[in-house]
Amino acid sequence: MKHSLYQRARRLLESWLRGGGLWINRHSYIRIALIISSVLFSVLSLFVSDRLVAKIALEEHEKLEMWTNAVRATNSYDQDMTMTYLYRILEANTAIPIIVTDQDGVIISYNNIDLPEEGAERYLQRELARMRGGYPPIVISETASPQYVYYSDSNGLRYLTIFPYIQLGGFVLFLLVALVAIISLKRSDQNRLWEGLSRETAHQLGTPISSLMAWKEYLESMGTEPMVTEEMGKDIERLGIIADRFQKIGSATKLQTLDLHEVLLRALHYMQPRISRQVELVPPKAPEEPILVSLSEPLIAWVFENLIKNAVDAMQGKGTISFAYQLGSDRVFVDITDTGKGIPKGELRRIFRPGVTTRQRGWGLGLSLALRIIEEYHKGRIYVLRSTPGVGTTFRIELDRLPS
Repeated sequence: MKHSLYQRARRLLESWLRGGGLWINRHSYIRIALIISSVLFSVLSLFVSDRLVAKIALEEHEKLEMWTNAVRATNSYDQDMTMTYLYRILEANTAIPIIVTDQDGVIISYNNIDLPEEGAERYLQRELARMRGGYPPIVISETASPQYVYYSDSNGLRYLTIFPYIQLGGFVLFLLVALVAIISLKRSDQNRLWEGLSRETAHQLGTPISSLMAWKEYLESMGTEPMVTEEMGKDIERLGIIADRFQKIGSATKLQTLDLHEVLLRALHYMQPRISRQVELVPPKAPEEPILVSLSEPLIAWVFENLIKNAVDAMQGKGTISFAYQLGSDRVFVDITDTGKGIPKGELRRIFRPGVTTRQRGWGLGLSLALRIIEEYHKGRIYVLRSTPGVGTTFRIELDRLPS
């Protein structure tokens, strides 16, 4: 159970990092909440800073006034008045924690330290140890034996010391959110362009497909050899599947509960005669029970086809592509392993980015499209499980598994 929660949290975090926070742009109330939060944080920062400054200014004014009166009393040679102001100066320290000890370290007195009801002595000793690690003590040598005054920062000074870091943290947080929002806007524009291009492609394919269907019927009526019209029908059907795939990009995809093993076998059956004869597709071992997954077969088949085509290119048209399952309680893992040239470590993080390709005529969209289909439409994961240069690469697809 803990492992499952960890996997879900990790997938959510990775999805957030890859998506660039697109939810910020999907939900206007989140943008409004972030703006209001930033304004409130700024106002609160100014208010707290103003209060701290005013408090310190008042304390300094009172201390200066006390010092002035003490100087006046000293100049008047009035001993009683002088002693009175000296005691008032001593009593005026209501903020700085102080502990006075003798030369042996025995505590003589303390001030501005709130002791707990239990363990007061231990608490004082801990405070003394903490103060010794801070400022050097002030030595009172006028007494019969030397006394040492240990002290630490007042609460106001502590707040004033920490508060700039809080402000800096808040600024960095809102800066990061702003950067994520900017990145997500750019990616949102790219996604809209991608979706528009996909739908336009599907629309443009509709006219030639209809024309080819009419030509097929005409050839059949003219008594053309059946094999020609049958193959032509297969190509027309294939074009229809391609148009349907492009139409699904950017639209709400209807998922069906299907047996993943059967879907994979159909994809392999379609691809085997359409790749090099020197490449063998090895299907996975048939599971004991159906692997039920909520998916769109045209889109999942598109992912398998792209992975197979990439593997064939990596093997230069010669080798083996094998498939295997790893079944979990609520997840299914599909491993696709080729015997190609492998992927350098420096390229592993880039291979799913649009435009990244090793082929001279490639657009570098196959893996990017596979990533989007798996993660956005099926809420799964796709990544490189392992890759060894000169040995081969294993891609892994993770999907939620439904109860049998």
